[in-house]
Amino acid sequence: MCDDLGWGDVGFNGNKIIRTPHLDVMAKAGLKFNRFYAAAPVCSPTRGSCVTGRHPYRYGIPFANTGHMKPEELTLAELLKKQGYTTGHFGKWHLGTLTKTVKEANRGGPRGAKHFSPPQANGFDVCFSTESKVPTWDPLLRPKGNNSSKWWDAVSDAAEAKPYGTAYWNERGESVTDNTRGDNSRVIMDRAIPFFRGAARRGQPFFGIVWFHAPHLPVVAGPRHTAMYAGHAKYAQHYYGCITALDEQVGRLRAELRALGVADDTMLFFCSDNGPEGQASSAPGTAANLSGRKRSLLEGGIRVPGIVEWPGRVKAGRTTDIPCVTSDYLPTILDLLEAKPVSDRPIDGMSLVPLIDGNLSKRSQPIGFESKGQLAWIGDRYKLYRKGGAAEFKLFDLVADPSEKNDLAKAKPRLAKRLAGELAAWRASCQASAAGKDY
Repeated sequence: MCDDLGWGDVGFNGNKIIRTPHLDVMAKAGLKFNRFYAAAPVCSPTRGSCVTGRHPYRYGIPFANTGHMKPEELTLAELLKKQGYTTGHFGKWHLGTLTKTVKEANRGGPRGAKHFSPPQANGFDVCFSTESKVPTWDPLLRPKGNNSSKWWDAVSDAAEAKPYGTAYWNERGESVTDNTRGDNSRVIMDRAIPFFRGAARRGQPFFGIVWFHAPHLPVVAGPRHTAMYAGHAKYAQHYYGCITALDEQVGRLRAELRALGVADDTMLFFCSDNGPEGQASSAPGTAANLSGRKRSLLEGGIRVPGIVEWPGRVKAGRTTDIPCVTSDYLPTILDLLEAKPVSDRPIDGMSLVPLIDGNLSKRSQPIGFESKGQLAWIGDRYKLYRKGGAAEFKLFDLVADPSEKNDLAKAKPRLAKRLAGELAAWRASCQASAAGKDY
């Protein structure tokens, strides 16, 4: 998963500037989702949905830097360990603090001790994790500059550089500082590859999460990658460059799985946690023709690039317009393993196994969204949407109008009313979960 990568920031969704050759090949080799959704328009809530199959309002992480993964929640890592899997987390965590003792990142240390919930407390055997954001080049060092254009330059002299105030932590709660210079996506993959390699060579099934920081601010690319985009504005050089650097690491992972002889038996998902940062007029990230960006429940804030590749089961060259969401990961994986589904609490996602096998024509359950007063309810065709403070819902036909320009609420009042009732019932269920009734 990328961090703040817009729907239109990849070649396989039509971008003609940013070079993503490995992701483009992956999309052609697998199933490309034209309507893949992050469960929230910001990072932490979406990450929690990936590992619980549940909407963020159920488990108490409604926004970034709020709450933490509770011990009562069931994570994919915990469930897969029971199936004999070894589990690893690499990159951004953002579902709780990683230290109780050292002031670190956004909430780490005594100030956020009540939110201590590192990956190893949530089922992960191996970790190389940060609490939150880091620079996308030299992740532990403060980059040069911090201007209003939101771009920085790489540090040239580490001896003169100041710490950024963040750390990478392993599964023993130790800070890791070796091999942390240069491109951060490479730094992360340097830890992930040995995990996959070791498990494959032992013949042990593995579940690995690789959550890149790019292209989240501070956006910094190294000289080789900024040179690829000479002629563009500085901010764009760094933004485009760090995405291409990330793309190279996806290619490295795909090549490693093939070299290990396990690619046919490995399901590889790719997505982003939300839409692009900043204003479309000044930031280089793009949601293409979609309205809205990060923090918005309009399509550009939650519809993100999505791929699944699995040579042994997913036919190459497929695309789907069926809406899918990050909450679908958990029920999909449990279904594939014929493991017992989670039945003691509401799960917002659904199994995508029928879609993977080419046997699904439409989504059987709508997708609910809530974020800072915004509400959305998305089905196969129609979307109900209300911005915080607005008195009335808007209704969009996402098939005919993906840019959400035409409000159909007055033209289709009965449909709008029915969808509003479904949304209200779902919200009541989420509120019951938030009150602890699932536990």
